[in-house]
Amino acid sequence: MRHNANVFGPIIALGAGISLVAGGFALEIGKPSANPGAQAKNAVLVVRGYACVAPEKTTVSATAEGVVDGKRESIPLKLISLSDESTYAITRQWPTEGRWTITLVEANPRFPSQPSAIVKMNGNSVDWASITRLPRSQSPQEIEGALNSAALRSKL
Repeated sequence: MRHNANVFGPIIALGAGISLVAGGFALEIGKPSANPGAQAKNAVLVVRGYACVAPEKTTVSATAEGVVDGKRESIPLKLISLSDESTYAITRQWPTEGRWTITLVEANPRFPSQPSAIVKMNGNSVDWASITRLPRSQSPQEIEGALNSAALRSKL
């Protein structure tokens, strides 16, 4: 019996350690039509930061990145809290002229990564097919690439 404790004790401890670090941490993006609260706010998209560990410490930030008359602009966006935990509506807070993307970043001190996304805008609409999801914060080059492909798309 003592022999089993010596063998299984470390295995049980290892399993407990894995369960403490395993889990989900994801940035979810959704359509406002699926959320009555977002519809009431005239949101262009809904974002949810999901964390299975310490969800109350999860934050989401959003920035409108654009080019207007050849000049680069970045506008921090205000997120509107919705009824579900860590769920936010994003409304249009950037100019109608120019080409724009929305960058999203999720953070939680319990997770080393920062999932992110680049959401291209097509006028007042989200270009759902071109959303880029990343397991880390997006780079300036990735944002520029999204803006440049938006410019190419608008010329077609």
